Amino acid sequence: MVNKKITVAYGDGIGPEIMKATLDIIKAAGARIETDIIEIGKEVYLKGISAGIEPQSWDSLKETKVFLKAPITTPQGGGFKSLNVTTRKTLGLYANVRPCRALSPYVHTHHPKTDIVIVRENEEDLYAGIEHQQTDEVVQCIKLISRPGCERIVRYAFEYAKAYGRKKVTCMTKDNIMKQADGLFHQVFNEIGEEYPEIEKDHIIIDIGSAIVADKPETLDVVVTLNLYGDIISDIAAQITGSVGLGGSSNIGQNYAMFEAIHGSAPDIAGKNIANPSGLLNGAIMMLVHIGQPDIATIVHNAWLRTIEDGIHTGDIYKEGLSTQKVGTKEFAEAVIKRLGEKPIEIPAVEYTQQETEAENENVNIESAKPKEKALVGVDVFLNWNEGNRNPNVLGELLEKLEIENLSLKVITSRGVKVYPHGNPETFKADHWICRFYANEDIAKPSDIIKLLDTLNQNGLEFVKTEHLYTFDGERGFSLAQGE
Repeated sequence: MVNKKITVAYGDGIGPEIMKATLDIIKAAGARIETDIIEIGKEVYLKGISAGIEPQSWDSLKETKVFLKAPITTPQGGGFKSLNVTTRKTLGLYANVRPCRALSPYVHTHHPKTDIVIVRENEEDLYAGIEHQQTDEVVQCIKLISRPGCERIVRYAFEYAKAYGRKKVTCMTKDNIMKQADGLFHQVFNEIGEEYPEIEKDHIIIDIGSAIVADKPETLDVVVTLNLYGDIISDIAAQITGSVGLGGSSNIGQNYAMFEAIHGSAPDIAGKNIANPSGLLNGAIMMLVHIGQPDIATIVHNAWLRTIEDGIHTGDIYKEGLSTQKVGTKEFAEAVIKRLGEKPIEIPAVEYTQQETEAENENVNIESAKPKEKALVGVDVFLNWNEGNRNPNVLGELLEKLEIENLSLKVITSRGVKVYPHGNPETFKADHWICRFYANEDIAKPSDIIKLLDTLNQNGLEFVKTEHLYTFDGERGFSLAQGE
């Protein structure tokens, strides 16, 4: 059979050690691959390349469409972008899949029945990294959620559950607070869930959901959630199974895929031959399924399980009374290679099939919805104002006196809390004020907002941002201020 060419990056920190161990294992198992090596990470950043990847390396990724990536170190300080985020967004890797399974009693855990898969939206949310400092005291980070983005990840989660024989999909959001953004995700989950009547479904607010992941993970099966929440709860889920070092993940898009460990580069233990390669190895097992080699994935996964069952453990999971031998990175890989072709005795063995490969590569197509009737009804103007001892009544009365065509001041908030009119004097006020104006005649025109801004400017009021207020088919497309 023809070998599949894949792009490989050894990364930095413990990356080179665990990548070598991983490639040694899967090649010994008969993986039908050819590797194209690229450089990423700290050394690339230090060359002045802020993305952490050489421009020519994208050519390899575009050719192979499969990326096996070791962890990297992102230098501290401004100007350096996360390579993970850049890669996911550049290649359209919208789904991040992180299985977390307990291996009790061979790996110590308080939750021996844990078997969760976290399906995390991978391109949107706060991870878009869109930030601005607007005043001396206030910085904003913009959370962007799209309906197509929600539809793709939710449908992927249900299709994954269907292909892998999972019984339930749980959605986690914070839509009791973020009713527009998280509310959209929840709404889409409900809509798409109706198409899968055979799969149980429920919704949990993310804070109690995180507690359930930490305390009662056996009640969960597949969890689908937004980007930031998914990052957090997948680390929790991995840790309660015994170690974050065990967790691998896939990043799936329409045309490309990336596979990695969920942990970082751990530079403090680099070069000491003590890192656990299991996370990256589990990522590589997911890669083998994806590229149509489920037979090799089965062999590697079962050999790894047998090694764990035999008590041959790296230091992060070694425990007296459970483990039989404490080994380093290289020795662990050798132990797995020695057990290729064997299956675990007590831990249930795995068997990947072509069905999983087809599920991993299935394109989730999203049809564009009919556009809604969109109406401009007002504007939020963000002011940097530090006068009048920060008394909102002074600002409000100043704005009320201005001659503004077809727009009237409704409310002023500071950090989302109403401070005018009739605000609470105890409310803390920053130098950042959101002044909400509504159209006097129900519908505003863009020219009304331009005139408003011109009037503010002529009166020495500095606006740092505006947000238009719209309705969609008559439904409000913006949140009310606290106290409005």
